[in-house]
Amino acid sequence: MDLNVVKTFITAAEFNHFRKAAERLYISQPTVTVHIKQLEKELGVILFERDGKKLKLTEAGRSYFQHAKRLIEIYEEGISELQSFSQGYTTTLKMAISPLIADNVLPFVLKQFLESHPKVEISVEIIESAEIEKAVLEERVDIGLSCLPCFSPELELTLLFSDKVILVAPHDGRDFESAPPLEEEELLASNYLLTHNHPAYWDDLCYTIKQFYPKTRMMRVSQTHITKRFISEGLGVSYLPSTTVRRELLEGRLLEVETKAFPMPEAKTFAITKYQHKIQKEFLLFLSRFRV
Repeated sequence: MDLNVVKTFITAAEFNHFRKAAERLYISQPTVTVHIKQLEKELGVILFERDGKKLKLTEAGRSYFQHAKRLIEIYEEGISELQSFSQGYTTTLKMAISPLIADNVLPFVLKQFLESHPKVEISVEIIESAEIEKAVLEERVDIGLSCLPCFSPELELTLLFSDKVILVAPHDGRDFESAPPLEEEELLASNYLLTHNHPAYWDDLCYTIKQFYPKTRMMRVSQTHITKRFISEGLGVSYLPSTTVRRELLEGRLLEVETKAFPMPEAKTFAITKYQHKIQKEFLLFLSRFRV
């Protein structure tokens, strides 16, 4: 079977249109027609039918569509693995990682891991923590690094580390040694509180803050790196995991504010796996040695 013919069928089925399929595949429309007729002859069924001016799959065409997609996926996976092998890779590791972890933890750890495991081919998909459990469960990735725990009984959850959450404010330009300390209540009264930059702790934290400081004005900012930029520009303050602002605190661009009114939550990082084969175990062991 000519796989180019199968690819033509898949594309035509996705568009329900031969001309659009031809444009996507950079071939002529008559070639699309020839490919479909060739496949129909080989399979012994009619794959498309006309409904007025519209083109649609027959029942047989709908049934074969999923098989055709799997056929191409298996072929392309084989080619990809062969290319990896020819380039010196012997193992692949697919990871799904939340934006927060990718921005703060992953670069340093991944660099160290690749230096000590040069024959491992890594692929990284950046997706929100709420979607990582599904990606691991469906085996689209081998490991998920998430800010949220998983709940499926088919998956294994490993707590990698916990991070304290701190109140962060912009540098006020005053001398750190001689200036009076910043007060949490005063900051929340005079600034927007930038919230929901972490998927785990903000709902409960917002409720608690409203109990202690009911006049606090809040602004949702979904990404940590944007939150830090907003704080630096004087647009507000936020409660952030300490590791996410370590560099900014050391460089004096942001300030940590002491909090005493209520206990701070913890920001946790989890590894989610469906199987723990050799490479998954090696990566998790390697990751557990780093607390960055």
